[in-house]
Amino acid sequence: MTTTRRTFIRNLAPLVAVPCILPSCIRSKAPNSRLTMGFVGMGIQSRYLLSKFAPEVQVLAVCDVDTTRRTNAQQWVDKYYTDHPDKGTAGCKAYTDYRELMERDDIDTVCIATPDHWHTSVIELALKKGKDVYCEKPLTHNIQEAIDVMDAVKKHRRVLQTGSMQRSAKEFRVACELVRNGCIGKIDHVDANFSGPPIPCDLPEEEMEPGLDWNFWLGPAPMRPYNSILSPRGIHGHFPNWRNYREYGTGGVGDWGAHHLDIAQWGLGADDSGPVEVKFVNGEATLLYADGVTVIRKDQGFGVHFFGSDGEVMVNRGTFKMVLKGETVAAYTGQATPDTNCAAEVQKAEDRFLKDAKIRLYDSPSHYLDFLNAVKSRTKPIANEQVGGRTVISCHLINQLYYHNETLKWNPAKLCFTGGTGSPDWMTRESRDWKTTG
Repeated sequence: MTTTRRTFIRNLAPLVAVPCILPSCIRSKAPNSRLTMGFVGMGIQSRYLLSKFAPEVQVLAVCDVDTTRRTNAQQWVDKYYTDHPDKGTAGCKAYTDYRELMERDDIDTVCIATPDHWHTSVIELALKKGKDVYCEKPLTHNIQEAIDVMDAVKKHRRVLQTGSMQRSAKEFRVACELVRNGCIGKIDHVDANFSGPPIPCDLPEEEMEPGLDWNFWLGPAPMRPYNSILSPRGIHGHFPNWRNYREYGTGGVGDWGAHHLDIAQWGLGADDSGPVEVKFVNGEATLLYADGVTVIRKDQGFGVHFFGSDGEVMVNRGTFKMVLKGETVAAYTGQATPDTNCAAEVQKAEDRFLKDAKIRLYDSPSHYLDFLNAVKSRTKPIANEQVGGRTVISCHLINQLYYHNETLKWNPAKLCFTGGTGSPDWMTRESRDWKTTG
């Protein structure tokens, strides 16, 4: 994971068959027409997303509560379109308040990459204003917000894609197809490798330079003094650690857990359901599904590791392994060589075991184009609100297990605690009554 993030950051250097078709009458655009987009939150992840979307859409606006990041993003957009006039035109507007951006009728879509505690407020206003949404994972900050977002997408009949981009990588799709087609037999359990929950914020106060609306950054979270760990100033080249604190993020569970639990549930065919119980088994957080399969959080491992009665399938970004009845039939776990690489090993498994597969999963070669195509066709994208919402609920259930150290029973149909476990208070949070100073 560390190597992946370093590579990701280096790549930023130049920048310093789907069901439920939506009504075509709802702001549908012709397949070849150019969509417009606004961006909310201009940190490192949003700068990466900007580099992906700018060639495909017309970026009309950027928004951030930090003056430096906001201005940098605006300048980057205008320079990009000046240098590439065939892709769009300069004239990007910069906003401090996302609500002003949402009032623009000429913006079709919104890309959201704020800290987790802001996701739902921005999503819900965008949907209400008739805009389609791409929002980074984890989709929400708590369980109730996930339910609210799923309901809001349905109510406003919009398109939403969450940033679970591993679904658009072939190694993950093939791994899940192997599992879903019974190629390794009946699944017993899945190991998912990611770190633990967030902690209450205990950071000391630091002096803050001018140019950041700190009250607005906190928003619905409790008021507290500024600390640069939460919102580093300037154009920082790292992922800030706000996610490690409960008031703003969801910890490693909501970070890498949102990626790997998403793949685990895809492989188990649980996109429209979820676990029925979460508990500690031998000290490990464990999700139990209705068919008896368990998903276990591991501190170390392969990423996502499916264990079946006849074999195993292991997958992570750029790595893949399949073992059948003790024989390794495909494996790539390290440096590419002239003899093999990840794509070749994945193809080997696909050719051997999935040639006549009865179950074929959604094939998305690009997570970003998939969203734009879904907006134009009014169909559900690969990581739609149900996928993102139910994945993040699993993350939140694990966090609640850590917070309260007691077994929780969950009804994935009614989306509520059951069996006398849990508390309605654990599904949500108390939001601060704030108003911007800007």
